[in-house]
Amino acid sequence: MRYELTGRTRQKQRTRDALVAAARALVAEGGAAPTVEAAAEAASVSRTTAYRYFPTQKALLVAAHPEITVNSLVPDDAGDDPEARLLGAVDAFIRIVVDTEHQQRTMLRLSLDPDTSRESLALRQGRAIIWFEDALSPLRPRLTDAEIHRLALSVRSAVGIESLVWLTDVARLTREEAAERMHWSARALLRQTLADVDPD
Repeated sequence: MRYELTGRTRQKQRTRDALVAAARALVAEGGAAPTVEAAAEAASVSRTTAYRYFPTQKALLVAAHPEITVNSLVPDDAGDDPEARLLGAVDAFIRIVVDTEHQQRTMLRLSLDPDTSRESLALRQGRAIIWFEDALSPLRPRLTDAEIHRLALSVRSAVGIESLVWLTDVARLTREEAAERMHWSARALLRQTLADVDPD
């Protein structure tokens, strides 16, 4: 059982929250990923106590990943138009990625570690795919569930922290230019999918 789930649970939850908030603030500053010791110091918590909550740096960083609890990224005014819904969701997702870029990059580094389990990282849990499938839902029954899933996967492969890193670090685009390219790719994938379904 996790340490904070026994005994004085409310106080322990506050301490855990303080450590997570400190880690998020340190990650947002950029630079090296914060250690448990650094988060403890920033949160005014003893190192011994901090290690009771987060025995490893990886555990701390996973907990510090930005919380995104929304069920849908589709704009309220998108209606049933699949393109408006998808591109609205894509734009919202890109804003999340850009606004939390340092945290996203940290999660990307962790995701490349073969010892990191799929279940422990939000980056590996496919939330964006679910959001994109939600955006594309008006295409049923024009597209099968499998086709909608394939399109959502394709869009996710072109949109996100991985794409942002390549477009900014390798292709040397600005973040605004990178966002535009990701938006363009999502639109192109949708239009090509629909053209394949209705070639006339």
